[in-house]
Formats: sequence, structure tokens, C-alpha cells
Amino acid sequence: MGGNPNVKILRFAAVGAAAALVLTACSSGSTGGGATDDAEGAEIRVWLVGTDTPDAARELLVETFEEQNPGSTLVIEEQAWDGLVDKLTTALSGSDSPDVVEVGNTQAPTFTSAGFFAPLDDAREDLGGDDLLPGFVEVGTWDGTLYAAPYYAGSRVVFYSEQLLGDAEVPTTLDEYVDAAKAATTDDHSGVWFPGQDWYNMLPFVWENGGFVAEQGADGTWEAGFSSEGGIAGLEQVQDLFENASLAPKDGDETNLQVPFCEGATTFLSAPSWMKWSIVAEEDAEVPGCASTYGSDLHAFALPGADGGAAEVFAGGSNVAVAARSAHPDLATSALEIMLSDEYQTILAENGLIPARVSLASALPDDEITQAAATAAASSRLTPASPKWGDVEAQKVIQDALVQIAQGGDVTEIAEELDATIESILNG
Repeated sequence: MGGNPNVKILRFAAVGAAAALVLTACSSGSTGGGATDDAEGAEIRVWLVGTDTPDAARELLVETFEEQNPGSTLVIEEQAWDGLVDKLTTALSGSDSPDVVEVGNTQAPTFTSAGFFAPLDDAREDLGGDDLLPGFVEVGTWDGTLYAAPYYAGSRVVFYSEQLLGDAEVPTTLDEYVDAAKAATTDDHSGVWFPGQDWYNMLPFVWENGGFVAEQGADGTWEAGFSSEGGIAGLEQVQDLFENASLAPKDGDETNLQVPFCEGATTFLSAPSWMKWSIVAEEDAEVPGCASTYGSDLHAFALPGADGGAAEVFAGGSNVAVAARSAHPDLATSALEIMLSDEYQTILAENGLIPARVSLASALPDDEITQAAATAAASSRLTPASPKWGDVEAQKVIQDALVQIAQGGDVTEIAEELDATIESILNG
């Protein structure tokens, strides 16, 4: 036994599918020297991030893997999104590398370009082939080779309840959304819950105003665009919300966003569509939801664009990969194939996650929230496909700048400093 004692390990028994929470990480016994012969008795470690993957999918993965590979076991180790890039970099280059890892779609190029993942081209057809989400295949591909397969996709929607919205109309443009949030705000109630570090919800305002995050020129040099005319306009609109429509902490993050919503502290909540399950959880759940209050009164709409329709929003989601230093790459690949199988991906879809397999979109629930998410996803965008973008995220330069804006700082000055920092990272 070894590893980080703060890592949660979720191990499911092959018989009975009972989950036991263990608060210490067990070494797989890998020597870290690369692939060895796959053998009976191997332990495959799968790193999943956050709680988005439903328990039913986790149980299916463990049960199916252990049925297909008698004598071998699979352990799921749950990681946190915060600090993930640094933790993955250390783990994947060390002597105790996990075998299969989930990584955010914006973080994938950092690892595919650095040789941390094993190539998947030989298994591509077994993983879904041409049925895989194209945009996520693109970010998981480096120099023509697939290294990180799509896992699931999602997008943010704006949650509300009719109890809190009252007689107000659902906004149909971005300006109307800002005005409605401001109109609903009082000394003890937010029109929209917007923590200062929530840069994912900042991006649509930049994009809808004609700004950009970063673009690569013909000479390969990256130019950041938060200080562009459209970028400044979008950030000023965000600052207006921070100052006049949100009571969320100016330096807060997106942890447990269902809590202020369930407390009735905000009219609008812009969050990933799968936040629905946290909101409608029972009040006595480990992280309490508010099923009795909003279970039948939960609605959502796609964030409206500047000229109506759906705004361009950040395309959230994850990729999955086999670690290059996995001691049992064949077994690790077989685990990955289960995670991309119809049965597993259908479970994700039934829980509101857009599946990696395009053909399984029909398994998504036919409800208002899921349809709003699908509408938003159709207009979604990704962050710059630079192998160094993961460094931008890891250093939290955007979050730090946004907190300064939330605290009333000069938008133009902050944006110019942010662009200079991003350019130094991407062009370094």
C-alpha cells in the first residue's frame, strides 16, 4: 500500500456490486519501466475525475472487466479536478503510474503531445471508430495518432425554477439575461450565482461580443484576445454581473453549485447540465439536494446569444487514455473498450451526459434540461488546441484575473496583463 492518502478509491466487488470507500491509494505493483506481459492477477487502476461518472457505470466497468479477465482486478481511484494537471504529470511520469486516466478535453493536448499516453490507433475500431465525437477525437489526436478517446461531452445550461422566476420572462438574448439577473437581485438574493473563479461561464460573454481566447498565426505564434475590443466588452458585461447580479464569493469556485440554488439564494444558475442530478438529490444525501422543493419545478434554457438563439458556450467533457507507462497495456485497453461500449455509454447518456458514441445520442432523456443541453452543445466551442493550454489552466491565470475583475479591478488593464501571461505560456 502507498500513494496519496487523500485520494478516494472506489472499489466495486465483481459479485454483488457493492461499493466500499477506501481512503488510501494502493499501488498496482508497476515498476514504471513501461509495458510488461499482461498476466493473471494484475491490478488495473483507473483514474476517474469528480463524481460525474454514475455509480452504475463504475459497477459495470469493474464487473465486466473482472468477468472478462479472471484473476485480475480493476480499481477506480477518484481524483479531483483541482490540481489535476500537476497530479497527472507526476503520476504518469513516475514509477507508480495508473493504467487508464480521465482527463478534461481542454487538458488532453498537454498529455498527448508529451508522450504520456499510449497510441490507440490499433484499437480505434473497438473503441467506436467513426462513431466517436469528432471534436473530442481531434483534441485527443496528436501528429495524426489517436492517444485519448472521447469519454463524454456536456455543456452548460441555465437552471431556474418557476417559484423563483415568478412573472419574469425567460430571456431570449444575452443582454436580456444580464438585465433579468440584475432585476432579480436584492440585498440577500442573487439574480445569477457567479463565483469569481468561474471562467467557464465567462467565456460565452467574450465569444458573443466578438472576442477570443487565443489564436495561432501562420507563423505558429499564439495571440491572446481577452484585451481585444470584443474581449473587453464581454469582460465588462461579466463585471456588471459580478457587481450587480451575484452575491457569490468574489474568489469562489464552482464547488457544490446546487447548494445556493437549493437554498433559494439565486434565480439563475448556469452550470453543467448534469448538475440536475445534484439539485434533485434528496435532502439527506451525502451532498444534499432539494428534491422536495425543486424536484418537479426544475427548468433550464440554453444561454441566449447576443442576437438570440443559443450562445457559444464552452464544450465541457472528458477524454480517456491508456497511460504510456502502464505495466499492463493490453488489460488497460480492454478496460477502455468497456468504457466506450454501447452498454456503458448508454448509462452515461441516460444520466444526461452526451455519450462519446454519436449513435447513442438517442439514449439521452427526452426532457427539457437535456434538450437545452443539446441546443447549447450545438453552439459550443473549445479552448485553444495548444499542447501548452494545460499549463494555462494549471497556473490558474484566467481564474486569478477573473477574481480581480470580480473585485472591481480595471478590466482593460487586467485583460492586457492576462493576455501577456497567456502568450508567454503558449509561446514559451
